[in-house]
Amino acid sequence: MMKHSKLILPLLMTVLLAGCDKSSTSDTTAQQLDQAKADTKQAVQDMKDYTYAQKDAFIKSMQAELDALNVELAKLSAKIDKASDATKAAAQPKIDALKAQVAKLGADLDEVKSSTETTWDKVKDETQKGYDATKQSFIDAGNWIDKQVNS
Repeated sequence: MMKHSKLILPLLMTVLLAGCDKSSTSDTTAQQLDQAKADTKQAVQDMKDYTYAQKDAFIKSMQAELDALNVELAKLSAKIDKASDATKAAAQPKIDALKAQVAKLGADLDEVKSSTETTWDKVKDETQKGYDATKQSFIDAGNWIDKQVNS
């Protein structure tokens, strides 16, 4: 359980720093993005190691990830609020899509909570796939928003 908890904070910090460090060169940003992707892939792989007996630990880990995504969503929304009207209008569908993905991930987590031993692997795998796709969407949206706001 601690192994998974220790992965969450470095993963989130890497993703956040990759999108927020304005003093970095594009090479450094690309390196940070590559590291964030590697960390995400490792975190997803580690989540696959959860057994049904570790269901509560998985739920706790995924809830922490969901909470972190909500924090990141607020940060992205705040960046957009400071942008031009044209950028706000272009970004709104992206923000709405992220909100929908986070809501879906929340629903997936509810399914995990009610899963049984026979449905565990399927529900856990679907949740992991949803989380992975959502994280990638956040990375992509963060990069797009940074380019729009910083240009």
